[in-house]
Amino acid sequence: MRAIVQEAPGGPEVLRIAEVERPEPGLLEILVRVHAAGVNPTDWKTRARGTSMTGVPLPRPGFDVSGVVEAVGRGVTLYEPGDEVFGMPRFPHPAGAYAEYVTAPARHFARKPAGIDHVQAAALPLAALTAWQGLVDTARVRTGRRVLVHAAAGGVGHLAVQIAKAKGAYVIGTASGAKHEFVRGLGADEVVDYTKTDFTDVVRDVDIVLDAVGGDYGLRSLRTLRDGGVLVSFLLVGDDVLAEAGKRGIRAGWTLVEPDHAGMKEIAALVEDGRLRPEIDSVFPLEEAAKAHERGETNRTTGKIVLTVAG
Repeated sequence: MRAIVQEAPGGPEVLRIAEVERPEPGLLEILVRVHAAGVNPTDWKTRARGTSMTGVPLPRPGFDVSGVVEAVGRGVTLYEPGDEVFGMPRFPHPAGAYAEYVTAPARHFARKPAGIDHVQAAALPLAALTAWQGLVDTARVRTGRRVLVHAAAGGVGHLAVQIAKAKGAYVIGTASGAKHEFVRGLGADEVVDYTKTDFTDVVRDVDIVLDAVGGDYGLRSLRTLRDGGVLVSFLLVGDDVLAEAGKRGIRAGWTLVEPDHAGMKEIAALVEDGRLRPEIDSVFPLEEAAKAHERGETNRTTGKIVLTVAG
């Protein structure tokens, strides 16, 4: 099968297409013929570093998958060949989703939502699960909560805005001025232009902050939170943030997304109900994975980048 590989750490140019052995599904695993693969910041960070988060050297990139079940391993009753599925297999262990086939435990996938194609479905798993687990599992968002979403036009952010609204929250997003109309179209009640306004000057009394930016955003975001609120960061937070949060009863910390069959089913249901839609920034064929990484590393994308593989 064709797959994207890298032979050294470095820039996008280290990615190349190669013929590799097709995997076979093991016990409780399925083999999926990949139709589309999502591209995420963790992909180019791993490529540049040359090792996976779990220390595997020169891992094959990619986690987001949408495709069709080709074969099932022993013990699998959830799916059968021909079923359309999407998921985030094996994270944070290498999944090798930039390929024509992947294998993973069956419950790392869910049935692809009806009404969207494989490109749209491949844009969802990692980013939508990150938002879902941060908002629902960690922060326990519910009706009436005030939520601040940083980078609200980004891959995670634009899905977080929609999930928070679906849960009945009042949502404030930060985005550059050119993306305000887009973020409001997602359902945001307020949008702050971070290039012109310090969000700490205009945002107050929020219950939940989702931070996908990092740097000093964590410490500054504490000023927008009510005592007893929740700061969910998708990047490591410093001891200064934890200390300050602790003084005010704010729950603060770093969360890492994990495969989640139940969460994927909830996300699929939101899509089918018309309450969640992925924005596609750009689409590249598998052979142009390097160009997709170049696009992602500009940090100017709106929504998600996707690779088409089959179909």
